[in-house]
Amino acid sequence: MTTVYDFNARDIDGQDQSLSTWRGKTMLVVNVASKCGFTPQYKGLEELWRKHRDQGLVVLGFPCDQFGHQEPGDEAEIKNFCSTSYDVTFPLFAKVDVNGDSAHPLYQWMKKQAKGLLGSESIKWNFTKFLIDAEGNVVKRYAPNDTPEKIEKDLQKR
Repeated sequence: MTTVYDFNARDIDGQDQSLSTWRGKTMLVVNVASKCGFTPQYKGLEELWRKHRDQGLVVLGFPCDQFGHQEPGDEAEIKNFCSTSYDVTFPLFAKVDVNGDSAHPLYQWMKKQAKGLLGSESIKWNFTKFLIDAEGNVVKRYAPNDTPEKIEKDLQKR
């Protein structure tokens, strides 16, 4: 059986990172973008991370430029933007595709585990979120307009 721990991704600094690093933690995996109407959610995501990380939550941000060219920068620019604009300290990764033939294997897997509206697998926009339990299984998918504040009640159940 596949779990999130079977995947690796390049972090924002270019280092290969196994998601098994966070074995036993609840993960919130988000495809993020710097120039999106939902970009202010960075603030709420950082608040969730700071508030719940000692209880075992990790927020993982995956920049993506597949929606309206809203993540045009390179990794250094993305990291700088997140740090200076939103004081982001949760783990960020290198830019990935979330849809199509070149979609990152993690996203291919998560989309099959938790389908979107009307059973669709494709990601509709930036800031789609996947909640993964401490055993590494996808338990819920959230739409871009599901704010971090709205998601917090589900975290408190874990």
